[in-house]
Amino acid sequence: MWGMGRWGLQRWIGIVVLVIVAVAGGLIWLAVSMQRLRLAPPQEGILFNTWHFLFNSTVPTPWLLLLGVAAILLIAAAVALVEFRTASRDRRSLDAKHLPLSPRVVMGETRGVYAGPVTITVLVPAHNEEASLPGTLRSLWTQSRPPDRIIVVADNCTDRTPELAVEGGAEVFVTVDNDKKKAGGLNQVLKRVLPGQGDNDTLMIMDADTELDDGFLAEAERRFTEDRGLMAVGGLFYGEEGHGLIGQCQRNEYVRYSRDLKRRRGQVFVLTGTASLFRPRALRTVAESRGTRIPGITGDVYDTLALTEDNELTIALKSLGALMISPAGCTVVTELMPSWKTLWNQRMRWQRGALENIGAYSVTRETFRYWSQQIGIGYGVVALFGYFAAMFVLIVAADRWIWFPFWLGIGLVFMLERVVTVWKGGWRARLLAVTLFPELFFAAFLDLVYVKSIIDITTGRKAQWTHVEHPTGPMARGADAGRAGPAAGGR
Repeated sequence: MWGMGRWGLQRWIGIVVLVIVAVAGGLIWLAVSMQRLRLAPPQEGILFNTWHFLFNSTVPTPWLLLLGVAAILLIAAAVALVEFRTASRDRRSLDAKHLPLSPRVVMGETRGVYAGPVTITVLVPAHNEEASLPGTLRSLWTQSRPPDRIIVVADNCTDRTPELAVEGGAEVFVTVDNDKKKAGGLNQVLKRVLPGQGDNDTLMIMDADTELDDGFLAEAERRFTEDRGLMAVGGLFYGEEGHGLIGQCQRNEYVRYSRDLKRRRGQVFVLTGTASLFRPRALRTVAESRGTRIPGITGDVYDTLALTEDNELTIALKSLGALMISPAGCTVVTELMPSWKTLWNQRMRWQRGALENIGAYSVTRETFRYWSQQIGIGYGVVALFGYFAAMFVLIVAADRWIWFPFWLGIGLVFMLERVVTVWKGGWRARLLAVTLFPELFFAAFLDLVYVKSIIDITTGRKAQWTHVEHPTGPMARGADAGRAGPAAGGR
């Protein structure tokens, strides 16, 4: 397969990440161990003349603090610099052979050519989505700028999905002998639709359990109209209401992710599968480049071997020089996982897919940030569980609890960061953030997913593609009613 010849990382991606994390952790441990930190005897304090407590005023040495801050700043600067130089090079490149989707190449070839007004055709892949599909179609037709055409891709459905699609005003494309899940179904319909699309006839891929906020399509149309070099527009996602504590943890996570994208001025990390639009030129170029410049089978838009087809397609487009954005005006509300089991299955697919994708593409300028993210997650696993271990040792070893003012201050800063980054999510989001420990345990859960995915990919265990079946009837209607939008706090 493509990618194996250069670095051979597809099979060994887990080992590579583990080794890098182990070396990084070892270097930090060595730096810490070289500092002779002597704990002063605990002192006794009294608060409000009633509460007696022990505290220790020992703090790390200035040298150790400086080392930690410098390391963080250097790593962040290195990642940002590589990403900036890569984006700058791709946007200015005239290398049509290696970067055929570079804005300068695209604009040079289309200069003076009018491709007509921007049209929007929506493809909605659906496998047994009768509970959520009607709400999805309503959110499309009620847009301030409704789509020109909606095609529901009914893939191996055993429920009323095709009938409800017709009732909702959409066309239906039924897949034939598809055993390649969502990617295979989309490849089939794209081979039918793409040949008849002009440069401004954009295609939107949207999940059947997602609802657009009003104005999404109007904003996307404006962006494509104003910039001929723009190849894709992705959405900012928020979580639906409900599902208790696990739902709020996911909503907080998605609010922070959307906030990060806004701070990056829409620079895309992943073109979310919940709702993203593409120029036909971009999808055709991807299909033509598979098997040569990028992994996959020539003629397929989506790589059917990828567990996370949206992440893989994003890397493919970046590798071909495409300009993509996720503007603040394009927001969607998507489903949340209702239980720890379904969340585990979803995140295992996401994490395993992310690892496999960077393994397939090897180490390039376009994948550098993705590699940095995976290594950063690995170090975060070590740091978080190291923190839990230290807390456990302190509890077991000490007769009385000892407070460390320095680390309490660090914890307060961390808590403030947690609250500020979810502020727009509403009072529930802020309350969960200020309590701190529920989100710490949620992070530990995601870290366990990361560790399991590393083990599975290293041992060659086959990955599974899971699908969440939605309930039908009154409960489903109630769930749909809760998906009014992100204003109340919601990927």
